[in-house]
Amino acid sequence: MNGTFYIIINITIMAVLIYILLYLRRKRVSFTVRVMLALICGIAFGAALQLIYGAGSQIVNSSNTWFDVIGTGYIRLLRMIVIPLIFISIVNAIISQDSKNLGKMAAQIIAILIITTAISAFVGAGVAKAFNLTSEGLVAGEKEQQAGLGLEQRLEDFQSKPIQQQLIEIIPINPFYAMTGQGSSATLSVVFFAAVVALAAIGIRKSKPEAAESFVNLINILHAIVMRMVTMVLRLTPYGVLALMTRFVSNSDFSEIARLIQFVIASYVALAIMFVIHMAILMVFGLNPISYVRKSAPVLMFAFSSRSSAGTLPLTINNQVRNLGVADGHANLAGSLGTSIGQNGCAGIYPAMLAVMIAPTVGINPMAPAFLIKLIIITALASFGIAGVGGGATFAALTVLSAMGLPVGLVGLLIAIEPLIDMGRTLLNVSGSMLAGVLSSKFMGELDTEIYNSRKIEEV
Repeated sequence: MNGTFYIIINITIMAVLIYILLYLRRKRVSFTVRVMLALICGIAFGAALQLIYGAGSQIVNSSNTWFDVIGTGYIRLLRMIVIPLIFISIVNAIISQDSKNLGKMAAQIIAILIITTAISAFVGAGVAKAFNLTSEGLVAGEKEQQAGLGLEQRLEDFQSKPIQQQLIEIIPINPFYAMTGQGSSATLSVVFFAAVVALAAIGIRKSKPEAAESFVNLINILHAIVMRMVTMVLRLTPYGVLALMTRFVSNSDFSEIARLIQFVIASYVALAIMFVIHMAILMVFGLNPISYVRKSAPVLMFAFSSRSSAGTLPLTINNQVRNLGVADGHANLAGSLGTSIGQNGCAGIYPAMLAVMIAPTVGINPMAPAFLIKLIIITALASFGIAGVGGGATFAALTVLSAMGLPVGLVGLLIAIEPLIDMGRTLLNVSGSMLAGVLSSKFMGELDTEIYNSRKIEEV
């Protein structure tokens, strides 16, 4: 039989799995259960495809191009609504917020994101040392060498633009270009422009009350429409997770993963420890971590399967408001800023682990207090300094290693296992964003604890 027949079989199996998920929805099985089931089925189906046809086979690749219609299509739908969601939600939140509290809210959210990233760096460094990870003995193949050369070039390009220039670029020359999502600082530029528009609307309340009221009404209408769009797209989450996990597992190079398995395990240990610290922080401030995990599970599972903090943003904001009782302003600002600032996994744990692995090769004791303190400070600052630059963990690692005077080639050596580690990092990043929203809302007395503590989970 030719390959087309097997591809049709694979597509049919995917269609059957989707039908099962649709059937469970009609039977009112909870959203969390359906997302979890989609995750498990995707892993099982992807593993079966690789075992039957082999990694990188034409049949698997051709099947995945069809599965991408669902998985990548879903991520594109989410990204389609990200910019409208950020702009309308930020404007709506600010015009509904006491302007005197706006600066305090933003400062608290940024502080929480930066502080948790500093803690993440300490955790990453400690776990790397506990596992005795080192870059010595890692051999670069052709792919890794090419990746390393590419990263060196990206580092040169990045260093040519000082941090002051990167911060200035957050202010958009053309806000409509920023709204296309194409600029390097698109997300933060949209947040900045939305804040300016909202403050201008607040400023005309006394001089032109009718115009201000009309604008508020327009924003309320647009906000209702955008949130309805979010709900429509979020209902597709189980099917997106199924397709994304199937593609990831079926394409994974398990031989490369096995070669670097110690680093993979150490990374997930560090990520797990930091997630537990998130839960401990909630407990310190009188919030039940079990409620947080139970209500945030679908969001975190999607973040894990999609590897996209920005793509997860609609789910992040929706979950904070509907299930965690976070005030709109805090949820929108924490979610939006969290896609670019203070990412605990990508900008905290990962670069710190690499620094500890490389340090001994250049004669530095990675556990020396001076080195650790410098590493934690640089990592925390870098998580904000590269806010407007795409590339996430890669740019964070390049920036930190360069600032510490360490070679950056190791980033290229780990290219084969990047996707696997990035799944856990993205989950932690999204958790950090939601944690910032919950805590800032709590600090300012705007957290609805009745919603947070309720056993009810609002379905989408």
